[in-house]
Amino acid sequence: MDIQSLLSNIINTSQTFDVSGLSLNSQALNKGDLFVALQGEKNHGADYIENAIENGCVAVLIEGKDFDCSVPTIKIDNLKCHLSTLAQNFYTKAKEVDLIAVTGTNGKTSVSHYISQLLDHLKIDNGVIGTLGISKVQKKSINTTPDIFSIYSTLNEYREQGVNVAIIEASSHALIQGRLKGLSFSQGIFTNLTQDHLDYHKTMDNYREAKGKLFQDGISKKAIINRDDSNHQYFLDTSSDKEPITFGIGDLDFFKQSDNGFICQLNKYVFELPLVGEFNLSNAIAAYTSIKSLGLSDDQIIPCLAKLSSPPGRMQKLENSNIWIDYAHTPDALDNALSTLRSHYPEFKIRVIFGCGGDRDNSKRQAMGKIASENADSIILTNDNPRGEDPQAIINDILAGTKVENDVQIMLDRGDAIHSAIENLGEEEALLIAGKGHETTQIIGSEIHQFSDIEVALNALI
Repeated sequence: MDIQSLLSNIINTSQTFDVSGLSLNSQALNKGDLFVALQGEKNHGADYIENAIENGCVAVLIEGKDFDCSVPTIKIDNLKCHLSTLAQNFYTKAKEVDLIAVTGTNGKTSVSHYISQLLDHLKIDNGVIGTLGISKVQKKSINTTPDIFSIYSTLNEYREQGVNVAIIEASSHALIQGRLKGLSFSQGIFTNLTQDHLDYHKTMDNYREAKGKLFQDGISKKAIINRDDSNHQYFLDTSSDKEPITFGIGDLDFFKQSDNGFICQLNKYVFELPLVGEFNLSNAIAAYTSIKSLGLSDDQIIPCLAKLSSPPGRMQKLENSNIWIDYAHTPDALDNALSTLRSHYPEFKIRVIFGCGGDRDNSKRQAMGKIASENADSIILTNDNPRGEDPQAIINDILAGTKVENDVQIMLDRGDAIHSAIENLGEEEALLIAGKGHETTQIIGSEIHQFSDIEVALNALI
């Protein structure tokens, strides 16, 4: 696209050159892309212009300052306010995809992937954008919700490939920061709200308001709300959908635990749901309600519920073992994971390995220590992603919530902690490795190391 057409309803320019893509990341852009240099919270995109040029950017849009370099630059005031216009101008097919958004503290990834799996079984081509990356296209993201250009670019590519439905994990950060601006959703789904991200939002009220943006101003045509969550009335009251749909575990006529998950009855259909944990009953009902809202029948949907499988790192059981890996990194998620194991292995002792992220909400650490104390027989505290914080200081915050009489070990090296726990795991013991789930890196200080709980645990089992 030529630059004049791209900027036609933003600013007039006499410059003439073609743009092959848009990028906010100097490291991730492709040759011929336009680099958009924004003023960030700590740094300005201008600090990365030379790197962008080295990687092949054709020109730079810059906010708030003049900058001379070897490629054309165009200064635009309040550039951040024009990102969605740029995205819509360039990625013209993005808004042709039918969008479903899932928000909530826990369950976003599972619900998104259960919806996708159901659509797959129903032969409806679809894609997912979220924590586990971006499916169906050759792109990956380590953020729950990628930046606005990545989202529009992916949706544009989906449409070109004939994908008609996309499910997006809508994080509170993305909703506040406008990463979904300009998009509208056929459905917005709320899973639950528990403590997380207070380092960013400061209060739970602010956090709730951020999630609520998905359901206001007509952004989501249909609101689908979990009535089992104590915050559900807020979302019902503030939704612009005057006929929202609610869901809950009570939608099941009956359920009981089985070896593989649950035997359920739903609208006179009896089936086995092969997922453990009552929280997964809620996640599966959310996915069912979403598909039902698309106009499909129980005859089509319910047989597919029996074929669901957990996404990587979400209550993932390692084969031929009593070892489970879960992304649980909030008090509520850790409580759910441990309670699930206690229910699944009523005669076993439960062991847990976890830590907490550095430079993030530190108020949840003591709460997680307390939950581990109350639900596990032994605890190994280790590094999660300590980032710039002192790892021992993080551990001390967690220890403040544990009981003196608890069996607590401290092993800062996460790999050593996992190996030790597995090597010493008894026949009637179950192990939960919590906090990182699917992640394949660990951030210690300013360095990013390759690290996977799943790979380390599998190697320890050899």
